[in-house]
Amino acid sequence: MSIKPINSILFVCLGNICRSPLAEGVVRAVLAERGWGGEMLLDSAATSGWEVGSAPDPRSIAVAVRHGIDISGQRARKVTPEDFHRFDLILGMDRSNVRDLKALAPAVVHDRIHLFLEFAEAKARDVPDPYYDGAEAFASVYRMIRDASEALATKLEARASGPDSGQASSTM
Repeated sequence: MSIKPINSILFVCLGNICRSPLAEGVVRAVLAERGWGGEMLLDSAATSGWEVGSAPDPRSIAVAVRHGIDISGQRARKVTPEDFHRFDLILGMDRSNVRDLKALAPAVVHDRIHLFLEFAEAKARDVPDPYYDGAEAFASVYRMIRDASEALATKLEARASGPDSGQASSTM
């Protein structure tokens, strides 16, 4: 059985202003550092419609800028039914996001929906929402996302370059 390639990833959180735009920006930067450039379609979205059209939270923008990443041009949007077919991988930032995504998605695409840290690092942990906290919480979330993004990029590289072993993977 061959493993379907991953050419597109959607990052999802509750409002699409703190965690998911940061994940989109960090993964984009990590892939660019590794020479992947524009080969991967990356986007982010929300499970709620509260912030649609808003720029990322200024604290997410600030922590990204401190690390040489510009996410200021992103705008919050809500997950659409088309997203479930457009993206090969849909990564929720916390278990609540994953639960909401699976409730919205057709059953046939549930295998595309995963918890970000569990998929990237095999650690079933949530990326906590820093919205009601200060700059240190955003810095901590950045570090979690950066580490997970490095792990995710390594998995994607191995998946893209590895020979087809004929075995299914339980983590991919």
